[in-house]
Amino acid sequence: MAAAPCAAPCGVFAAAGAAQRLRVNLGRRDGASVHARVAPRVRSRGSVTVRAAITDPPETSSPPKVQGPAVILPQVPIHSEAGDIMDVFPEDMILEPGELGAVSRGVMRAEDSERLNWYLRAILTANVYDVAVQSPLDAAPKMAEKYGVKIHLKREDLQPVFSFKLRGAYNRMAQISQESLAKGVICSSAGNHAQGTALAARQLGCDAVICMPVTTPGIKVEAVRRLGATVALEGENYDACQAYAKRRAEEEGRTFVPPFDDPLVVAGQGTVGMEGVGPL
Repeated sequence: MAAAPCAAPCGVFAAAGAAQRLRVNLGRRDGASVHARVAPRVRSRGSVTVRAAITDPPETSSPPKVQGPAVILPQVPIHSEAGDIMDVFPEDMILEPGELGAVSRGVMRAEDSERLNWYLRAILTANVYDVAVQSPLDAAPKMAEKYGVKIHLKREDLQPVFSFKLRGAYNRMAQISQESLAKGVICSSAGNHAQGTALAARQLGCDAVICMPVTTPGIKVEAVRRLGATVALEGENYDACQAYAKRRAEEEGRTFVPPFDDPLVVAGQGTVGMEGVGPL
């Protein structure tokens, strides 16, 4: 593990007043070299020095895969020790012109860059507008005046299911093969993801089973049923409900639609951010 000063990714420098720029060589396991420009951001606060660390992932780890289409992501960065994670101070949250956001600005490796580029392409090509609308970005003048900053509200409450969650569900399901869609889909959720998956299934013409904990309020259960999905009330909590859903998916050959931890779901949700970049 090698320690390096923290810097903005992809050549975007967030450190105001950095005294110098460094050019570093990021070695790759395939023997190739990638160069990146780095702005030193080492700062001391009393006895605490803020540094970012780079940790190479174990050689035995394999890239994560998603069910359905052949999508393989580069290795996700691994933080194996507490010291590998940089402390974040309030000023780190202030973005410089051109930055879309980066709380932890560590030195970029080739794998990190590939991963971010994959997500950017996936967001830009996400298939969500068969079911979602491009919601407005409304100014909140009273809140802005109170806090002395510009504040806008992304009105995802105007979506057909009153939440952004249908974006990720539909983008994931739209890339499932017709053969798999014919076997149906299944998910576990107590609310917004459940309605998003049900609406996506109706749009795609496939059968959907929505597993919800037995403690789910009746109004949410009925909202899913109105969208044409079958509701299965299982488990006292979400973990038990999800375990049931995954087990049933294997038994019936259905495709499980994750609520958040899937690259295509993430890309679908990411369209919210892309819609907000232009107007601002």
